[in-house]
Amino acid sequence: MPPWRRFWPGAASGFLSEASAVALLACSAWLIVFASEQPPVLFLGTAVVGVRAFALSRAAFRYTERLASHDAALRQLATTRTDLVRRLIPLAPDGLTRTRRGSVLGALVDDVDELQNLPLRVVLPLVSSASVALGAVVLIAFVWWPAALTLLACLVVAGVIATGWGWAAGSRAERSIAPLRARLADAVLDHLGSLDVLVAYGAEPAARERIRSADAALRRAVVRRAAAQAGTTALVSLLAGAASVLAVLAAAPAVGDGTLTAPAFAVAVLVPMAVFEVFTAVPLAASSWRQVRAAAERIAASVPDEIPAELPAEATEPSAVAAPLTSADGAGLRLRGVSARWPGAAAPALHGIDLDVRPGERLLVVGSSGAGKTTLAHVLVRFLEPATGTYSLGGTDVRELSADAVRRTVGLCEQQPMLFDEDIRQNLLFARDTATDAELEAVLERVGLGAWLRERGGLDARVGERGALVSGGQAQRIALARGILRAFPVLVLDEPTAGVDPAASDALLTDLLGAVGPDQAVVLISHVTVPAGLVDRTVRLEDGSAAS
Repeated sequence: MPPWRRFWPGAASGFLSEASAVALLACSAWLIVFASEQPPVLFLGTAVVGVRAFALSRAAFRYTERLASHDAALRQLATTRTDLVRRLIPLAPDGLTRTRRGSVLGALVDDVDELQNLPLRVVLPLVSSASVALGAVVLIAFVWWPAALTLLACLVVAGVIATGWGWAAGSRAERSIAPLRARLADAVLDHLGSLDVLVAYGAEPAARERIRSADAALRRAVVRRAAAQAGTTALVSLLAGAASVLAVLAAAPAVGDGTLTAPAFAVAVLVPMAVFEVFTAVPLAASSWRQVRAAAERIAASVPDEIPAELPAEATEPSAVAAPLTSADGAGLRLRGVSARWPGAAAPALHGIDLDVRPGERLLVVGSSGAGKTTLAHVLVRFLEPATGTYSLGGTDVRELSADAVRRTVGLCEQQPMLFDEDIRQNLLFARDTATDAELEAVLERVGLGAWLRERGGLDARVGERGALVSGGQAQRIALARGILRAFPVLVLDEPTAGVDPAASDALLTDLLGAVGPDQAVVLISHVTVPAGLVDRTVRLEDGSAAS
């Protein structure tokens, strides 16, 4: 909900707009019937002014209600989405590895968007429409109390039946829409992200069929929800007609014996129509409430109350300064007895690791697939928190530092570097936005991409979605160029030759390690043989432990 100081102008305007609608019909009904009795024009002046005033105020207050309520809701929506991203950041990337991309996208976009309906389609109708309906009952009571009782009874029955019908007919569809939307998003993302592989193996028709199936299921749920809402509107309309008929039956005898005047009779009979037009929003608010509640539950499920123990918990504010790598005693990066596990995993992926990395050292970490190499890389950049043991930088335990400060000291080039669908210049400026074009061209020359850059037409050449227009080796070189620009004291290269032809892997490793400055330490993680003379020493991992 938006803050009350922002929300109350919209709520007040909504009440006044709907009250003006009811008052307009009551005043018009009284004026038309009273004018048919041909009284002196002087007696009609006040009613004429009232009709004009209520007609203008209805439109004016409707405009201010839309302006104020949507401004408050959209401001709060931006705040809510920003808060959600802040809650997700400590979980990324390792806390989200078991979450489908479509589910995260649905939580960030569709479910958060659904939350704006709480003030706009739940609270606002209940505050304005329900209060106007009750006020109209009081008005009719002053005109003819039996008609007021029939109106009140029809309103209660309409609220109960319409809400119950909506709950029975549409609640299941409403709860299923967001998961089905996430399923469709997953199918589309998987299809587009793996289109080349699907086509190569003849699986593209099956993937397309999954998209059609997900779309059809979502469409059926949306139609069921719309049908339930249409049924609710139909029930309310029937009861609106019943309220007017009952008002006629309750008030007609009084007109016959002269107790009730004809203008008052018109008011008692016609006002229920306007009241039910306003009251229609109340059962629909119940439907919106179910949707909002389901969206809130999905958001709560996607963002845990507590950060898993396997992930680092921020003990300090994010730092703009890198953690020191060396201290007076010459300490660098040091691990002692470190064990670590992935979130949700039953067993640790690392066991009792001891590791030292000195400034400027080239360290090779080898091991077969599943030996714990990537786990070690994620511990070094503090994506994962050591379950046991200590990890220090320059003699300072990393638990005393923010994760941001650690990542300004230890940089990671992953197996599949993240390249954005921008030009080469922008992909490098993410590392240091103050770098000049000359500096960018120089660092690309250092990593062996100088000739390639000139062939592509310079820094304005685009790399495509997730680097689709560059090869695996070129992506690794661009990632290394970012690491050099950022000047990380320690650079972790996680399987840089994973997407490279074996014949070119030696040349790539030679260029990568040769481009790194002499003061930068490098932890090279690889399962392939490294050319002699490129590294200072080697550490082997087997089943999560350092082999002797």
